Amino acid sequence: MKLIKKLILWISNLKVAIGLLVIIAIASGLGTAIPQGEPKPTYLDVYNEHPFLGFINGTILLHLQIDHIYSSVWFLFLLTWLGLALIICSWRRQWPSLKAAMKWIDYKEPHQLSKLALAETVSIDEKEASLSQLASFLEEKGWKVKKKPNRIAARKGVIGRAGPLLVHIGLIFLMIGATWGSLGGQKIERFLAPGRSIDLMSLEGEKQLTLTLKNFKIDRDAAGRTEQFRSKIELSKPNQIQKDIQEISVNHPLRFEGLTVYQADWSLAAITLQIGESPKLQLPLKSFPELGEQIWGLVLPTRPDGTEPVLLTVTNEQGPVEVIDDTGDIIANLIPGGSSTNIKGVPIKVTNLLPASGLLLKRDPGVPLVYIGFTITLIGGVLSIISTRQLWAVADTKKSLLHVGGLCNRNLTGLAQELPIILTTISNK
Repeated sequence: MKLIKKLILWISNLKVAIGLLVIIAIASGLGTAIPQGEPKPTYLDVYNEHPFLGFINGTILLHLQIDHIYSSVWFLFLLTWLGLALIICSWRRQWPSLKAAMKWIDYKEPHQLSKLALAETVSIDEKEASLSQLASFLEEKGWKVKKKPNRIAARKGVIGRAGPLLVHIGLIFLMIGATWGSLGGQKIERFLAPGRSIDLMSLEGEKQLTLTLKNFKIDRDAAGRTEQFRSKIELSKPNQIQKDIQEISVNHPLRFEGLTVYQADWSLAAITLQIGESPKLQLPLKSFPELGEQIWGLVLPTRPDGTEPVLLTVTNEQGPVEVIDDTGDIIANLIPGGSSTNIKGVPIKVTNLLPASGLLLKRDPGVPLVYIGFTITLIGGVLSIISTRQLWAVADTKKSLLHVGGLCNRNLTGLAQELPIILTTISNK
């Protein structure tokens, strides 16, 4: 039993809890600095060549689970430890402190008040009248007053003593919610072209929801810089006639029955070409990161046998489309919707470019608990600001004196300044 008691005391030790918070903060910083959830070969390629902090290569990074910190075994262990420390601290300290604060302390003798942080003695004419005047004044100012023969006890702001306990409870809810979300949450990233759909399936393999991109728009300023992405999304359930259509944009996600859809990114999905007198051809585009950031294109042969190819590249949905020959020279610029241009003897016309919306779908079962925890923590933080003030007045039965003493858990100076004002309500002898 002694060993268990020592273990409990060590787990809930304030210095240990502070150390845990520091480690969790450092780990969270790593999770921000290092991309999370990427394919394992990505970490090996990037960090083997350029180790993080000069010594953490891709192999070490994967071994330490830094590629998925927030769902790693050691990070969840730290959260569990911190949560257990908060529970024990709340049980051993905050709850007894709150119960003690709710009890009325009854000082019966004048000498007991002299040991308090604030103590004053005033002359009075009539003790019952003076105590009654003092009690009435305190009640008008919002104090709770308990009257007894020859003495009164008063207190104000006792609700503030519940603040620290609520903060602990809120933090526990936050950690449970975050852990539940890390273990039970789902995340899907997809690029969708207008008219394309995603079917979301249940664990049993049944279709639960179909998400269809109806329209995608990129808002740009006069200089052509991107300002906002907007996606119009249709949601439909199996055997449901009515369909819900909503628009999302960056920082304005869609929330639907526990599913959150974020506007995350964009790309170019396809290019529509007309080669000579051919019908319009919609051809898929792919990214060319080796040519630069956000460059899409395709290799297009100019001869029936597939020879003399040219590379078509584009950086945004407005064009132009650059045509590059096998020597790396730009030989033409094609404007979407413009006239055809002769490329190596072949007239080529770009009808349009089809952008794709980058959507991030997240289902996080821990979100309600996180919101509840944040609310409780916020309420507890506000209540913690409220100072708890206590005041006692004991009449000397042998002398015409009234002894007054007070305590305050914070802002004792404020109570010291208020005490003379309170005492002016008592008639001097």
